[in-house]
Amino acid sequence: MARVTRWGGGGEVTGETYAAQFAALAATGADVHGEAGLCESLMSPGATVLDAGCGTGRVAIRLADRGFACVGVDIDASMLEVARSAAPGLRWEQADLSELDLGETFDLVVAAGNVVPLVAEGTEAAVLSRLASHVRDGGVLVTGFGLDRAHLPDVAGLVSLADLDAWSTDAGLLLERRLATWDGEPYAGGGYAVSIHRKPAVAT
Repeated sequence: MARVTRWGGGGEVTGETYAAQFAALAATGADVHGEAGLCESLMSPGATVLDAGCGTGRVAIRLADRGFACVGVDIDASMLEVARSAAPGLRWEQADLSELDLGETFDLVVAAGNVVPLVAEGTEAAVLSRLASHVRDGGVLVTGFGLDRAHLPDVAGLVSLADLDAWSTDAGLLLERRLATWDGEPYAGGGYAVSIHRKPAVAT
């Protein structure tokens, strides 16, 4: 049974208002595609991508434009409505990440935009398990989120990197690299981190 996420508990942000925020930011000349840029650097051309907690589809649409086969999933219907309008040719699924089961695996699964701290309280380990189940052998899970109140929306929970790594290890993933930003700066402490966990390839 799907639970109300912390994001869903906010209520004031709709797909249209969320998209407008990024459109305004892009209009200032800011790079709003850092997440997609990092993901692209981790994959070969034509790789498959699951954008988990895709929101209005900003990351998935950018990666699809760059030649990757993308699927977006989110619990918020208003976000998906905007995503479908912007890219009707892509596949968009509505689902609770703690119960996600698409029956397929991907070269890369990305959860950007503070997804992990915004899932329903108490479901974080289940979410990591479900995301990991959608990573192919040898593929990667990329997560990025704030670690303190200064880097999170008010409704978000606090998730430590130690917990993230423990949940990922339990789900069969190994930490490969940790960054301070989506631009690729190495992580040396601080209030935001991007983590890259890989599922070991099966020996043949």
